Amino acid sequence: MLGAAPTLAKTPSDQLIIGMNMNNLLTLDPAAMTGNEAVGMMVNLYDPLVELDPKRLSNVRPALAESWQISPQGDSIRFHLRRGVTFHSGNLLTAEDAVWSMRRVLHLNLAQASVWKSYGFTRDNVDSHVRAPDPWTVEITLPQPGDPQLVIYSLAALGNVVVLDSKTVQAHAQNGDWGNRWLTTHAAGSGPFSLEVWQAKDRLTMVRNPHYWRGEPKLARVIFRHFQESQTLRLMIAKGDIDIASNMAVADVRALRDDPAVTVDGVRRGTLYYVAMSMNEPHFAKPKVREAVRWLIDYQGINKALMPGYGVLHQRPIQSGMAATLPDPGYRLDVARAKALLAEAGYPDGFETTLRVLADQPFINIAIAVQSTLMQAGINAKIMTGTGNQIYGAMRERRFDMLVGRGGSGMEPHPHSSLRSLVYNPDNRDSARLTNFQGWRTGMYDPQINRMIDQALVERDPVKQQADYQAIQQRYEQLIPALIPLSQMVDSVVVRNEVLNYVPHPSATTFLRDVSKRPAGGEVRG
Repeated sequence: MLGAAPTLAKTPSDQLIIGMNMNNLLTLDPAAMTGNEAVGMMVNLYDPLVELDPKRLSNVRPALAESWQISPQGDSIRFHLRRGVTFHSGNLLTAEDAVWSMRRVLHLNLAQASVWKSYGFTRDNVDSHVRAPDPWTVEITLPQPGDPQLVIYSLAALGNVVVLDSKTVQAHAQNGDWGNRWLTTHAAGSGPFSLEVWQAKDRLTMVRNPHYWRGEPKLARVIFRHFQESQTLRLMIAKGDIDIASNMAVADVRALRDDPAVTVDGVRRGTLYYVAMSMNEPHFAKPKVREAVRWLIDYQGINKALMPGYGVLHQRPIQSGMAATLPDPGYRLDVARAKALLAEAGYPDGFETTLRVLADQPFINIAIAVQSTLMQAGINAKIMTGTGNQIYGAMRERRFDMLVGRGGSGMEPHPHSSLRSLVYNPDNRDSARLTNFQGWRTGMYDPQINRMIDQALVERDPVKQQADYQAIQQRYEQLIPALIPLSQMVDSVVVRNEVLNYVPHPSATTFLRDVSKRPAGGEVRG
């Protein structure tokens, strides 16, 4: 927006007000969080050992760890912590806090444990594989052969192994819950901001940490406000009542593109929109039924009409932009082909089912479009809407028929990041509770593809590794998967030009520590 006339923000100059839909913000416990919204808050309340450069994701930057080394054998990583960092409580941050925080993730075995379990960590072995040889050193030994660089990417990108104030959290623990109940609505970090208050589906307020080790943040307060309606967000940011708006409907984003007072930032994330089916449901346990559904989605129409500002067409489980990602297979709506497959499966007249979806955009419109094309082949899908806890909660409990969702991690710049979340399912038993793996949620289990993913991860020849990842995508296609990617996420954020140094992050870990606001008569954001 170069050349636009400067305008005064109506919000206070030392406060940043962010408007968003917070329906999917269910907990503030880093070990239990799900969704990009929570990640974006965690990285401003806590510090990780390392972080990803938002402009070049393959670049890992120091954070609490000043330096680190991978062992010559590739089986361990040693982090050297900076000294003198304190938590919001005033407690000194040491390696024991970092070790306790990672052990906590595995012992609680909540949503974020799945990532680390895929690397071989368990609640039984984590205590011996994550150690603090001294107060300023953290040593992680891999329980099984893997790619240590991917572990570093995960530490930098996910926000789940941030370092918690172990003394404060343990003081609030109840009945061996590692402080989970307390951390649902509280925080105990060392980040640039500390939690002031969280009122679910209303607002979350952070205040400046004056003792932050990187230097005092420029903003005194950051306020996240919940807005259910996108149009309300548009009106609020146009008037200057909020500084940043996310999760807006496409029509409202488009309406603001010509507003000289704002800039629309778009960042492509590794997260994918998908249509999922449960293999526990008898219809979808049949490959021909899943294949019929594959041909009953109008991918091109959905992405052209519904996804601008939300996503771009993508039909592979590995995110686009990577050398290992195969070209899209070119699936498109083909009702006649789908009808023939349903007849072969024993359903010439179709069947009744349910389709769960968030009551938010673009999910609900995708669901309506899918419902319409399914109906053309006789599949009558009743749409069931709800909050994140109701929709994804049912998926985590494996109690659903069909679902329109968004997931797949993709936060780390590595093919395994997507495959781990969308495809990998090493233990299909209900008792395994691999709730953060969409493969487990759908009940899609293939020992061969699990082995292929494991082998590709430890392959040291980059040419062979790339070929291995392409073979995995081919195998996934042949399996007629229970989860069908249809679009790769684009996050459109509208930012008022008074806001300076706001850089949207592809991994959702947007740092606010250097953000400020232009004083009257200052430069305009461009």
